[in-house]
Amino acid sequence: MDFHTYAEFVPDIYTAALAPPVSTWWPWRRRSVHIARAVVPTAQVRAMVVHGGGGYSGALWPAAAVAAGDGVDILAPDLPLYGDTVEPDPAGVRYGDWVDLLCDLVAAERAADPRPLILFGASMGGMLAYEVAARTRQVAAVVATCLLDVSDPAARAAATRFGWMGRPAPVVLRAVEPVLGRVRLPIRWMADMGAMSSDPRLARLCATDPRGGGARVPLGFLSSWMNFRHCEPESFDAAPVTLVAPAADTWTPPELSIRFLQRISGATELVMLDNCGHFPIEEPGLTQLRGAVTRVAERAGRR
Repeated sequence: MDFHTYAEFVPDIYTAALAPPVSTWWPWRRRSVHIARAVVPTAQVRAMVVHGGGGYSGALWPAAAVAAGDGVDILAPDLPLYGDTVEPDPAGVRYGDWVDLLCDLVAAERAADPRPLILFGASMGGMLAYEVAARTRQVAAVVATCLLDVSDPAARAAATRFGWMGRPAPVVLRAVEPVLGRVRLPIRWMADMGAMSSDPRLARLCATDPRGGGARVPLGFLSSWMNFRHCEPESFDAAPVTLVAPAADTWTPPELSIRFLQRISGATELVMLDNCGHFPIEEPGLTQLRGAVTRVAERAGRR
């Protein structure tokens, strides 16, 4: 599976303008991190695409490229366990590694290029983008399809394959981690990958892609995620946050993300993507997403 496989699901009005990204590599803590890029030297704004569990740059690129529109410089890293990033110890990867990697990457990109940088987080990547913005304070804006705060029992229930598993998950996973933390299981066993898209073909592709939803993750990673405490929204003022919520998301209902958004003390905006499932690629929502990202980029370019 690659860019072209996922590009088949993009509405026809956008396919002619789609181009595959260029692969680059970034060394980080003994890892070789794959970063997909579309370099636009004349762009006023840059956007970093942050995937979640079961995603990676190749899978998200077609939709992200449509959303970014023309004139935005894009980069999309593959976080360890996913995509083409070379991970020397897959069983040892933890959620904190993802946060640290993204913080360091933001710092590196900002040092090399002073243009405003937007973080576009998809699914679980929404909270990652939010956390990285809070920690680095070098981000011009955050756009997220989902703000699933796993400290909320209802959010945990939505995130897991069976709702009853999510509520006690932090305590259970913390208890078994010392013995079973390095055991790797298919992510689709624990997350309802079938709800990734309203298109069953795309959902099946996401669930079986060995670089994405078909990958195996250590129980220790799930424990570290479920027990992670993100920056409190009541004290968040690092960047404006725009929630682009798929209105037809049956996996992580938008009201869960909206509830978190409403607690953020800084500037926020809500855009509902009509007819879009968790993987927002349907119309008219995809065009609404493109419009929202364009507005965010224009505001960031004027700052």
